[in-house]
Amino acid sequence: MTVSTDDSTRIQPVTLSVKAARRVAKILSGEAPGAMLRVSVEGGGCSGLQYKYDIVSEREADDLVLEGEGATVLVDSVSLQYMDGAEIDFVDDLMGQSFQIRNPNAVSGCGCGTSFTI
Repeated sequence: MTVSTDDSTRIQPVTLSVKAARRVAKILSGEAPGAMLRVSVEGGGCSGLQYKYDIVSEREADDLVLEGEGATVLVDSVSLQYMDGAEIDFVDDLMGQSFQIRNPNAVSGCGCGTSFTI
């Protein structure tokens, strides 16, 4: 997988697992050409912060761009400060299918796995 910002290529602050990239590619295959998945952090949820997933057609100049397996995932610079060192994964188990973010900055989270505290 490659990672870049518009100004340079650098060490990956957020990683995207192969399983997640493949699932994103499958989801985006049903969207308009050039569609990308934006992962962001916003206030809310039972623990104070939560992850948000949006399908977008444009990237911002300061977005972190993760590409692999035919998928493009974007993380904005504000969300990146909360996600530095995180891995975006896709899990398919007895509990169901979901994207999971393993975030070393999260000190606690809720049972749903989408809300966390730093």
